[in-house]
This record gives sequence, C-alpha cells and structure tokens, in this order.
Amino acid sequence: MDRATLLVELLTEELPPKALARLGEVFAARIADGLRAKGLVEAGAAVRAFASPRRLAVTIADVATQAAATEVSEKLMPVAVGLDAQGQPTAALQKKMTAKGIASEAVKGFERRMDGKTETLFHTATVPGAKLAEALAAIVAEAAKSLPIPKVMRWGAGEATFVRPVHKLTMLHGTAVVPGRVLDLDAGRVTRGHRFMSAGDIELASADAYESTLRDAGKVIADFRARRDDIERQLLEAAAREGAQLGASRADYADLLDEVSALVEHPTVYVGEFEAEFLAVPQECLILTMRANQKYFPLFDASGKLGNRFLIVSNMCLADPANIVAGNARVVRPRLADARFFFEQDKKQPLEARLPRLAPVVYHNKLGSQRERVERLETLAGKIAAALHADETAARRAARLAKADLVTEMVGEFPELQGIMGRYYALADGESPVVADAIQAHYLPRFAGDALPAGQVAAAVALADKLDALAGFFGIGLVPTGDKDPFALRRAALGVLRILIESPLALALPVLIEQASAGFAPGALTEAGGQAVLLDFMFERLRHFLREAGHDVAVIDAVLALRPARIDQVPARLGAVAAFRALPAAVALSAANKRIVNILKKNAAEASKSVDAALFREEAEKSLFRQVEEIEPSLRARMAREDYRGALEALAGLRDAVDRFFEEVMVMAEDTATRANRLALLTRLAGSMNQVADLSRLPT
Repeated sequence: MDRATLLVELLTEELPPKALARLGEVFAARIADGLRAKGLVEAGAAVRAFASPRRLAVTIADVATQAAATEVSEKLMPVAVGLDAQGQPTAALQKKMTAKGIASEAVKGFERRMDGKTETLFHTATVPGAKLAEALAAIVAEAAKSLPIPKVMRWGAGEATFVRPVHKLTMLHGTAVVPGRVLDLDAGRVTRGHRFMSAGDIELASADAYESTLRDAGKVIADFRARRDDIERQLLEAAAREGAQLGASRADYADLLDEVSALVEHPTVYVGEFEAEFLAVPQECLILTMRANQKYFPLFDASGKLGNRFLIVSNMCLADPANIVAGNARVVRPRLADARFFFEQDKKQPLEARLPRLAPVVYHNKLGSQRERVERLETLAGKIAAALHADETAARRAARLAKADLVTEMVGEFPELQGIMGRYYALADGESPVVADAIQAHYLPRFAGDALPAGQVAAAVALADKLDALAGFFGIGLVPTGDKDPFALRRAALGVLRILIESPLALALPVLIEQASAGFAPGALTEAGGQAVLLDFMFERLRHFLREAGHDVAVIDAVLALRPARIDQVPARLGAVAAFRALPAAVALSAANKRIVNILKKNAAEASKSVDAALFREEAEKSLFRQVEEIEPSLRARMAREDYRGALEALAGLRDAVDRFFEEVMVMAEDTATRANRLALLTRLAGSMNQVADLSRLPT
C-alpha cells in the first residue's frame, strides 16, 4: 500500500468566471470523497483545489495504491436449513455456496450466531481493498458529472459532455501515471500553461511538482486563492503609488476581484487613464461602466471622489505595456462617452414628464402598472409621513417621482443605477434635496447590513415601497415558499422591520399593512386573509432577525407572544425581560404565571367581568387584590413612558402575595360566585403581569 500525492487535472477551454472558484472546490471535494469511500485516503489527508480559467485540478496527499483488505461477514441461512442432522451442508446450502463462489471446505469455518431468535450461519471472508488504478477513472468521471453546472456542452465527434470542451486529462500518483479514460480522454502527465507566455506542452515529473511546474514553466498561478491574493496585493500597491484607494472598503471591489481572478492565469496590474472631462458625469455611472463592462478597478481619493485613473488586471506581463494600457483606454472611452450621452439626454426631460411612460410598464399582471403603483406609493408615503409628523408634501413628491428614472436611458442601460440616477435627475430638475435624497434612499436597505434611509421623509417612502410590494403579493397569494422568493419579499420584510426598529419609528405594523392593502383597487387583492398571513410572516421574519442578533430564544418568544404592534419597542422589551430573568422573584413569578394561564385557559369563561372585593373570603386573596390595585397605576405610567424594565421590577414586588394566594386559596371553589370572582382576579393579575411580555413563556 504505497502512498504518494495524487494529482488530477482537467485542461479545458475557458471556464465560466463567476462559477470558477466554486467548480474548483466541488471538483476537489468530490474526488477526495470518492477516494475516502474506497479507503484509498485517510479522512484528514491534505486536499488542495486548483482552478484557473482553463483548468480544474486537485492534489491529495498520502493516497494509497491499494486500500487495506477488509473482512466481510455475510448471513447465509438458518442452521436448521443449512445443516443436516450430521452437521453436513444441505443441498440448499451447497447451492447458495456455489452461487456466491464459496469453496466447499469453507463450511468448516462458518460461524453460528443468533439472528433474532434464529441460530444462523455466517460466512466471513477477507476482501481485497480497492486499487487506485482501477477506481480512479470512475471517481473522476463521477466528480465531473456531478459538478454544479446548469448547462453542459458536447464537442468533437465524441459523446462526452462538460461545462466546456476538455482537451487533456492528467492523473499522476507520485511520479506514475494512473491509467484511465475520462471524458473520452486517456490519462497522461502532459498539461499546458499560459496561452501566450508558455510554449507548448509541459510534462509533469510528479504530482508534487504540479504547482511549481505550472508557475515556472507554464506561467500559471493555478491556485485560485493564491492568484486572487497576488492580484489584490498588486492592486493595493498600484493604488498606493497613485496616492489613491480602491474604495471605501474591501466590499466595494471584492466581487470584481473574484471575477478578475477567474479571468487571468498570470496577473499583472497596469494603470490606465481617461479624460478628466468625463468626471462631469455622475461617478456612479462611470464606476459601474468600468467595473461591470470593462472589469477595471476605479481609483478614488481619500474622500471617496472618483479620479480619472483606473487599474487594469492583465493576463500578460510585458516589459513595455504601453500597447495594453493604450488599448484599454481606447476601449473604455466609448463606454464613458455613452454614459455621458445618456446623462445629458436624460436631463432634457424632467422626471415629472416621464410619469406617463410608466403607464404601459407592467408591475405585475394582477397588480397593475408601474404608474398605478406610483399612485399607491404617493398616497401611502403621505400617510406614513403624516403619522411621523414629517413633511407629508415632500414624502408624496418623492414617492411620485421615485420610479420615473426606470424609463430613462441611463437606467435602461444600467438597471443597478435606479434610484441613484433618480436623485441626480431630481436635483437637475430643481427638486429639493430632501425629495432627491428620498428618491435614491427608498430602495434601502437593499441587503442585510445595508444602510437605512436617512431622515423620516426617506423612511416614509422606503416603507411605502416595501409595504406596497408585501401587501400586493401576499394579497394575491404569492407567498415565499422554501427557497423560492422571486419577488424578494423576505428582503422587503426585513427592510421594513429594520427601518422600524433601527430608525426607530413609532408606527404600528398592523396599521401599516392595512393602509398598504387599502391602496389597491377593490377586488385586486383576491387572497382571503392576506393581511393576517402577511402579519404572521412579518413576525416570523422578526423572530429570525432577533435570533440572528443574538437575543435569547426564550426571551424573544415571551415578547413576540404578545404580537406588539409597535416594532420599535421590541428591543427595549427584550432588554427588560432579560433583566427581569436575573431577579430573584423571576422564576417564582414565571411559574405562577404559567399556572394562571393554564387555569384561565380552561375556565376563563366562568370568570366575572370585574372583581368584587366584597366576595373575598380569604386574607390572601384580599391582600393580592390590594397589591394589584396599588401597582396598576404605576404599571400604566411606566408602560406609557416605555419603562419596561421598571414595570417588570415593580411586578417583582407581587411575588410574596402571589405565592401566598396559591398556598391558601382554592381558586376553583364550589361556590359559583366565589369561583367566578377569583377567576376574575387572576384575569386581572395576568393582564398586569403580561403587559411587557408573556412571562408564562419563560423557562422555570
């Protein structure tokens, strides 16, 4: 069982760049899993994935030539059936042995053991371990077949299919070629390097020499992460030499870095430049043009302002890169000119004048056009702004113009700029900065951790946009299921919750949902109970959001059990309940609360509408009633000023009275009036105790 490093490489045409890193990781993992399943490699063996534009490869350390032999025990048949009275094999057993290739003399070694209640014959044999030379081709073929590839290609006259045509297969174990045929190719030790900087075929001496040979002879950095790190190092160094930066944070360029790393095998960074006159165009347009279309890295000054220089990640390393730099500058210039043209043309028509063009744009065939949606947003944003005592006129105006940039040339070319361009065009039209900012911010937050709309006008428009979508799609029964959420309703729900909580905004969620639903034409929302389903969905998203934020599950459950209308109050309630749990009285009060809830669940119908102090017989119930009456005004005052912690601390003073009540008082008394009065007292007590959260939900 000689052990050595194993190399498997598929040399291909250029692979899809956005999927390259993932393909490399999965290809390596599937081959390693296949080898482990055959016992050819240990679980902890080092596995390295390689992925470049024209290759997927893996090296795995300490792979055995042949797996260790194993003993396999096989049940044959009951002893009574397989052996006669003299202990000799019956005809049935002989037939079974012949079918399984078991020698006749092996019967002496058969083991007798109980299988349930039946004594049974078992045959144990030593099975040779799998051989790498016999197993590897099938493992590689299965790994290639099972990659996450949405669409495969067929090439040449063969029947093989893969994401891109495959030209060479390398399978080396140490220094030896592992024979096998995969994707109509025979395994060998020959690969190829860089398309232009490497000459012809490269013979690999061993699996361990793969990475260094490709780097030195092939001018290829095969490891995706190493190549990405090298590109980022070069980018940062080049930006520093220019006295610039790549963005406000790494997140600004991380996706482009991954994509470029999948496009080059021998990266070299050069500096390009465009005419400064193009900087008169909104920088978002130029940035998107360079990043999305040309895969360039724009450079910014310390304040985040775009400059007229950019970085090019080339697949060529030349002593004189003048032609590369000039060629890239020549290519980007028409793109920037197009952006400038779109911007200048769009400014010739005000956003207000574009509204009629939204009428034929379908939002959803059951929910009308974008123009109809704008009318709903205008009304809803005005109502939300009024509830916030914000500038209702500004909110309505921003909502009215929020979608007008969808029919501009710039957004038609770059949909990612919707809202951003709306702000620029609004300012050019002479709209107030508050309105312009709200137009851009109404899409926020766009993803988890994204910024929130700043200011109440912007928040009102952003809430209107998301609530209209939620109410509309839930109202026609298009509810997210499993992983399917084509209208991004989970994201919209989280956006609503974050705006309400983090701004914070004193708005009632059920009222917002009702107002959003009321904006649709009568009969448009066909799903019965859609608002209730939406509210349930929102609270479920809130539960998930709070868990992700690190709040205790039991505390979340206790607070959300009351379905608080004001979502902005939830964090304070959570904090109060968490503090309450640390009080000495907490466990006893929670246990008593559970007992009260259980009693009322079964007998609430028997309770009187109000408590009659004249019907009390026991001192314990009189004392509890007095303390409840004394504490209620304080509780109401604390709840009114949202002092939830103080309210729960005040409740802790009831502990002794509650304990004494349950020790000395029989709630379910035989006398009907007494029983009804005591149930009424418990109802009132539960109402006082569970204003901040349902304390019965807390563990005791």
